[in-house]
Amino acid sequence: MERRQHQDRQRASMNLELEQHTAVVTGGASGIGLATARAFALEGARVALWDRSERTSETAGQLARETNAEVTGIPVDITAETSVQAATAETCHLFGGIDHVVHAAAIGSGRFGFPFTNLEPKDWRDVLEVNVMGTTNLAHAVTPALIVRRGTMVILASVAGQIGSQTDPPYSAAKAANINFAQCMAKDLAPHGVRVNTVCPGMVQTPLNRGVWQAWHDQAPEAERLSYEEWAGRKIKSIVPLGEWQTPEAIADMIVFLSSARARHVTGQTVNVDGGFVMHW
Repeated sequence: MERRQHQDRQRASMNLELEQHTAVVTGGASGIGLATARAFALEGARVALWDRSERTSETAGQLARETNAEVTGIPVDITAETSVQAATAETCHLFGGIDHVVHAAAIGSGRFGFPFTNLEPKDWRDVLEVNVMGTTNLAHAVTPALIVRRGTMVILASVAGQIGSQTDPPYSAAKAANINFAQCMAKDLAPHGVRVNTVCPGMVQTPLNRGVWQAWHDQAPEAERLSYEEWAGRKIKSIVPLGEWQTPEAIADMIVFLSSARARHVTGQTVNVDGGFVMHW
């Protein structure tokens, strides 16, 4: 706890001039989304957590108490266009507008590739609906508000969207689509002063990552099965040059930096926070 408090103080001292800005974080009730919401709150921003979790309001209240920031929780189903539009209107009513949007809500297929024929076409539908159409619904709903404030948007993608990861083909393909759409948005919105970037985590201990292990574990021969800790440890050592997990807080720090005026010349970029997993040459 003491170490976390020290880290929080360090993040709060970044002074990114985000005081009184309003940040929306989809998928904000857990994982990287929650870490990002906390990072914004520690910078003095007002934060709206958008999430389908029943604990969204409770999580928002807890975060407000932890950070002494204005935080609200709004139940949202990003696959429903009307739900996203209503959340946008409610947030603008509560906070007067929207300066920053972080899109962290996503799902995996719950199935394991190697090869993709282990899946069926029906395994793709929910992933594409949430990860692609959910992003589309969000972009259409919040863009008018971002134009008013000359705001920013950061889409949380994945290194899987760059390297054609065979682990979960629907997730990989959807994240590639997110990266491409972010570039389209960045070009279209640049004349309005709106910046759009993508952040790609590598190996992060989240429920989504554990779900990848579970899908592998369930289909592996019993003699070859490993615990999550063993499976993940081997993977980290084999593919991550820095040899350690990326943390939700590390991802959040990059997202908040890209949302700040310190990154005012950065748009249409795909930034990896992956310990060197994906290197371009």
